[in-house]
Amino acid sequence: MKRRHLLTVAAAAAVATIPALAAASLPRVEVFKNPDCGCCGAWVDHLEAAGFPVKVTEVPDTGAVRKRWSIPDEFGSCHTGVVAGYAIEGHVPAEDIKRLLARKPDAVGLSVPGMPVGSPGMEVGSRKDPYQVLLIDKAGRSSVFATYPKT
Repeated sequence: MKRRHLLTVAAAAAVATIPALAAASLPRVEVFKNPDCGCCGAWVDHLEAAGFPVKVTEVPDTGAVRKRWSIPDEFGSCHTGVVAGYAIEGHVPAEDIKRLLARKPDAVGLSVPGMPVGSPGMEVGSRKDPYQVLLIDKAGRSSVFATYPKT
């Protein structure tokens, strides 16, 4: 009886640590945002719900952050994240950041230009405008990394 109880407790403890291990394996995202922007906070919540640890730094000029991370202005949005040496511009879904980190392309990072309704942090009811996640290469060119809504 004691052995069965010990096995049950050990199994429960192992299962309870799985989410913590998964979160620990994801690198921290540092988010640079304007202090007055509410949608940026909702995007941070989205990242945290996906298991990313996040550090938020409020800055008066997000354009300067984009410039520091070599993100051309045409790919700009309201906040910039930095993770594992990649820039993440705008409302990029966490699943695409995870895919970027797994693939490790030679690139600047990802961008969702503008603020498309329905992207993470920009939810408005059931409305979901189409948008693309762009991979920005080191020459400042883009290619489509993902398209939403997925069909």
